[in-house]
Amino acid sequence: MIIEDDEMTIEILTFILLKESYEVSVSRNGNEAIENLPIIMPDLVITDIIIPLKSGLEVINFIKQNFSKMPVIALSGLGEEQKTVTDAFKLGVDDFIAKPFHPEELLLRIKRFL
Repeated sequence: MIIEDDEMTIEILTFILLKESYEVSVSRNGNEAIENLPIIMPDLVITDIIIPLKSGLEVINFIKQNFSKMPVIALSGLGEEQKTVTDAFKLGVDDFIAKPFHPEELLLRIKRFL
């Protein structure tokens, strides 16, 4: 599952993942993600930290409290507060990738969890 509000990033992530034969679902805000997670039960979540309605941190917290074994990779734009990244790790995020990212690096990190 991709949780992201930037359409260009969604398109890039979707293209990369579909090319590798992964199934992809997209939630464009935190509320939608929290609503969809129990229904879809993805094998892995890629979430931006800064998303509308509920933050990526709130989504990470929800996932780790309800689906503790579900791997989560957080995305964050360069220049975003280091404290935010630290907070994500404190909540239990499994990995972090800075935007812009290299597709090969993202795929290696995904394969590590799957």
